[in-house]
Amino acid sequence: MSIAHVFTGWRDAASFKRISEYFDGRENTGGQQVIRTHPDRRAGYYFLMRTAHAGSALPVRINLELISATGPKSRTFSFAAELNAGDTVLNLGLTGDDWPGPKANPVAWKIDILSADGRVLATEKSYLWEKPADR
Repeated sequence: MSIAHVFTGWRDAASFKRISEYFDGRENTGGQQVIRTHPDRRAGYYFLMRTAHAGSALPVRINLELISATGPKSRTFSFAAELNAGDTVLNLGLTGDDWPGPKANPVAWKIDILSADGRVLATEKSYLWEKPADR
């Protein structure tokens, strides 16, 4: 199990709307798992990540820990997901009151993917998450 890459950034609610939604009223995620802290709110700060998993489908918990510009104390958000065999694309959204707005950016972040028994299966973090080792 690995996290192939993580892209971050603000997304407006309109960026999720596809033509099919105008016809049937349902959000079309285009094969991605879109998981939000407030499911009824689409606008927010997103962590788009691709995972690679060789086994069968696997239920997991994803912990996203971040430090914002408002202070040094970290906040943790937890998401339930299921990883498919092969690649899974996840869009983890901090929406509603969980993100201050489009101009805000995290100072640092860390993502842990945990198995049902709490074992860490994969981790990815931003450059500023920890102090670099002395050389």
